[in-house]
Amino acid sequence: VQLQASGGGLVQAGGSLRLSCAASGRAFSGYVMGWFRQAPGKEREFVARITWSVGTTDYGDSVKGRFTISRDTTKNTVYLQMNNLEPEDTAVYYCAANHITADRSWRDPERYGMDYWGEGTQVTVSS
Repeated sequence: VQLQASGGGLVQAGGSLRLSCAASGRAFSGYVMGWFRQAPGKEREFVARITWSVGTTDYGDSVKGRFTISRDTTKNTVYLQMNNLEPEDTAVYYCAANHITADRSWRDPERYGMDYWGEGTQVTVSS
């Protein structure tokens, strides 16, 4: 299984970026796909998730109203549209996938684990 994240870059505060996570290697029905981020010296933070089959979404408090997660099941890809970016959004963003029954992993991935992780993509927001 591969999760390939892309779309990171450098943007000014107030700008937008769209991250993509291309998934391959298995069928993801029954899975939840999403994003975490980790800034230097900080713990990994939950950003957003989406159920693969139905499309139900959930967001971390710090990104609600600014970020939107979506998926294209025909392309096996999950997207994270990030608007009104702030310098505090600067981090490495990681795509992840976990079985839908393992809900608590999204709140504490270090403790409960995730089934699959992608390599990170750097997002830098300048002030």
